[in-house]
Amino acid sequence: MTTANDYSEGNGAEPALKYAVQRACGGRAELVEGVIDCGSHGWDHEHTRSVLRTRLSEAVDRLRCVAGSGDLDFPGSLNWFVPDLAVVPKALAKGGGALLPDQVLLVVEVTSESNAETDRVVKRKRYAEYGAPLYLLVDRLERSVTLFAEPGSLGYTKADGPHPFGTSVRLPEPFGIDLDTSGL
Repeated sequence: MTTANDYSEGNGAEPALKYAVQRACGGRAELVEGVIDCGSHGWDHEHTRSVLRTRLSEAVDRLRCVAGSGDLDFPGSLNWFVPDLAVVPKALAKGGGALLPDQVLLVVEVTSESNAETDRVVKRKRYAEYGAPLYLLVDRLERSVTLFAEPGSLGYTKADGPHPFGTSVRLPEPFGIDLDTSGL
């Protein structure tokens, strides 16, 4: 399986920019369509991430994965994302650097006022283009959850939602669970 580049070596604008982004803002910076975003999130945002991580934990353990917010690289583009939550096989997470979107099982973005359109449009498009199999958009502003599946170069071909908070959303195999969205 291919992994993302180690940008501490290499020549050219893309490796240099991605190397710089990895070191910006305490290591939590993103590069979104060529713009560095050092956004921080409030406690309500962190609460949502915590609830989701807890509700996914049984499936994550069963699948021998980890859930976290590590770096995702998009080679050939000016994008480097740090998702709010991603489910990644332990074998790839242990000792690994940045991963590619097609190496994760699920990526989750939780909107904030400052990034809602980026999560709804740009990230959805890029995650699909780079093969993330499932993208869960938790839209705190709209108080809804949408699951996108079947990625392709033109976007996701399947959308389940938006569902209002409080609705159970079915995460397909390999998860095979109904995700409770109450209290988000």
